[in-house]
Amino acid sequence: MKIDSYILPFLILLLLIFSAFKKQNLYLAFTKGIKSAVRLIFDIFPYVSAILIMVNLLTESGVLSRLIDLLTPFCRFLGIDGDLIYLIIIKPFSGSGSIAVLDDIFTKFGVDSLKAKTASVIFGSSETVFFVAGIYLSKCKNKKLTLPIIFALIATFFSSIFACLLCKIIF
Repeated sequence: MKIDSYILPFLILLLLIFSAFKKQNLYLAFTKGIKSAVRLIFDIFPYVSAILIMVNLLTESGVLSRLIDLLTPFCRFLGIDGDLIYLIIIKPFSGSGSIAVLDDIFTKFGVDSLKAKTASVIFGSSETVFFVAGIYLSKCKNKKLTLPIIFALIATFFSSIFACLLCKIIF
């Protein structure tokens, strides 16, 4: 028997013992947490929906492919392979979309290729900026996120450049 099959039951038992020691109603705390999670989902839903619709519109309208064609010479000058530009553009918008792009790169070039390794580093070194901003907007009174989003996108772009340079050196 593997030890990892005992971890979850052990944690649940530990939680039950801890709640008994603190004399708290675990079931009441659990249902209270679910209530707040459902409220959070309803607060976040409009922002996440807007992001997903925007990504679909950009992709289906052809604007994204034209943007990639426009950025390709500039990115190649910076050392970014043309096949990685789509990943760099989609990652700030959609985590699941960028996973699909990463999977396409793995399938097309192989998981041990320089492009796949570089794409993995780019994927891990960036964040879904607009998704995080959407969650932040749903709970924050201050709705002025233009400057933080710009800085986050700049940081994402520079992390992508650095990932490409680092991978060329290491691999």
